[in-house]
Amino acid sequence: MNTMQTYLEIDHVDKVFQTEAGAYPVLKNIHIEIKQGEFIAVIGHSGCGKSTLLNIVAGLERPSAGGVVLEGKEVRQPGPNRMVVFQNHSLLPWLTVRQNIALGVNRIFRDRSPQERKAIIDEHLALVHLTAAADKYPHQLSGGMRQRVGIARALALQPKILLLDEPFGALDALTRGRLQEQLMQICNQHKITAFMITHDVDEALLLADRIIMLTNGPGAQIGRILSVELPRPRQRMAVVNHPNYYRMRGEIVEFLNEQKKSKKQRELNRIAIAISRGNIEKVNLDLGFIPLTDASPLIVAKEKQLFQKYGLDVELRRQSSWNSLAEHLVNGELDAAMMLAGMPLALSAQSNRLITTAMTLSRNGNAITLSNQFNQPNTSPVEELRKHILTAKEKPIFGIVHPASMHNFLLRKWLIQIGIKPDVDVELVVIPPPQMVANLIAGNIIGFCVGEPWNTRAVLDDVGFIITTGIDLYEGHMEKVLGVNQIWAQQYPFTHLALIRSLLEACAWCQQSRNREELVDILSKPDYLNMNPKYIRPSLCNPIWLTKQQTRYLPQFHHFLVKNKPCITEYEWVLKQLTEWGILSCQNSQEFLKPIVRDDIFQEAIALLDLNLLKLDTQVSQQTSEVI
Repeated sequence: MNTMQTYLEIDHVDKVFQTEAGAYPVLKNIHIEIKQGEFIAVIGHSGCGKSTLLNIVAGLERPSAGGVVLEGKEVRQPGPNRMVVFQNHSLLPWLTVRQNIALGVNRIFRDRSPQERKAIIDEHLALVHLTAAADKYPHQLSGGMRQRVGIARALALQPKILLLDEPFGALDALTRGRLQEQLMQICNQHKITAFMITHDVDEALLLADRIIMLTNGPGAQIGRILSVELPRPRQRMAVVNHPNYYRMRGEIVEFLNEQKKSKKQRELNRIAIAISRGNIEKVNLDLGFIPLTDASPLIVAKEKQLFQKYGLDVELRRQSSWNSLAEHLVNGELDAAMMLAGMPLALSAQSNRLITTAMTLSRNGNAITLSNQFNQPNTSPVEELRKHILTAKEKPIFGIVHPASMHNFLLRKWLIQIGIKPDVDVELVVIPPPQMVANLIAGNIIGFCVGEPWNTRAVLDDVGFIITTGIDLYEGHMEKVLGVNQIWAQQYPFTHLALIRSLLEACAWCQQSRNREELVDILSKPDYLNMNPKYIRPSLCNPIWLTKQQTRYLPQFHHFLVKNKPCITEYEWVLKQLTEWGILSCQNSQEFLKPIVRDDIFQEAIALLDLNLLKLDTQVSQQTSEVI
């Protein structure tokens, strides 16, 4: 199966609905690759977003993030190449069986002759054994017959994908069994690609090649994928008697039971938290992050239940880009987020929402990577790069992650040091961190400045090399900070303090060298960086790979617990960079920065924190006193 080309791809889809109570995440990071002729069943408890996922594939809903690609083309709206069979047959009661099927056939195949269209209708009436009922109305048919009309109506349009939303759920067991076998025969005979939503474990095992199991909502994810190792064509009794049947059935039932228990436990936890939260105004929070190594404090606070320790129930929401993260924070879909150091300033100046930061989450962690074309034997990479830039017919392009990022400032500083004028000799283009390496491979850029693990990824995949690090250019620079809306901070002051305390304790855990190997394993999980640990380990556990042959020991490459209190002087420097490079208009720095840089909130948070929690081993960190 893996050798076949992907026919339909559900590409890291998220779906968030806006409600009166705020943003409600339904699906999170759903990624499925489907081959032509494959039958996929999606199963999960009620409310986990199964039908929403099917509607996104059908084009009836738009995803909040990610997308659906069918035969290389993105699905943006409904179309006849994706036909849906609903649980409710949805037949027009004033039309006969033939007329219901003809409605779509006459529209889609209007360029064909009446005889050809009639032949298509007759063929599909025979396919579902309804030729004798062709002139009957829906009210004259049984429930099973009406569903067969729905299937014939969908198949008559010759779709690329047949979408089935619990099509047999309302039928009695005997009728359901007959229709399941008939559908199976049709799909086998005509090599139909099918995507079905079901609650029925036995139905999924009978029909599907693979079964996708979704976790509970909100923010349902793929919990498990089961390949149905049963030969085709299938007969119901042969399936039930197959030696693998009860093992696979047990695996699905076990997963569903686990989800049921998890949902019950979560409700109990919510009650317990609500009772113990004291003055905390808001318990349930959504925090945004980008899949980078320096997202570690947020991820560790979640994995080590530090949020829960301080009375918070937090969901981490992975974002595809910094612009997407900023948009979701500004419009209130996120309560808080990790941010680039300059983003609170840029967003406060450019939007009508003031963004506050009361905590630095990390320092250092960046590097500048160049294409391997500049790493030639017996030559200077800088000289090779300078020669290429100054003789190029068009401006070469470097990648940065955001205009208001340290990456932008560090890259500009380094280019000036080697005699290259930013914006004159080269162009700096914004590219999301996970897309840097792909753009380097494609030749769209000649280098980039980004956080880990993307520099290491380029080196170990042998497409680039690290020419210098952020430590070489500005040691101890601010990198990621905690950002919240000022209105949110004013509305939920105790929640804000609890959030800072939990993240500060997470920073202490991340800083300790004895925890770094475990941190690598945590970050590599699918919910977070979703990456081979070999790319994550070097920057956390050292040494750093500069090239495939050269390493460098930088024990302070990632700092999580040094000077976490925001410093107004550092932000004045950031604001100066933003104005000098034309990103923001000149501001009165003290007046502009005072409501943004809230060191007073940090002081209040740490005053109530047990400083013994922040003690570190001396191999990896400075003294605890440097936190404040």
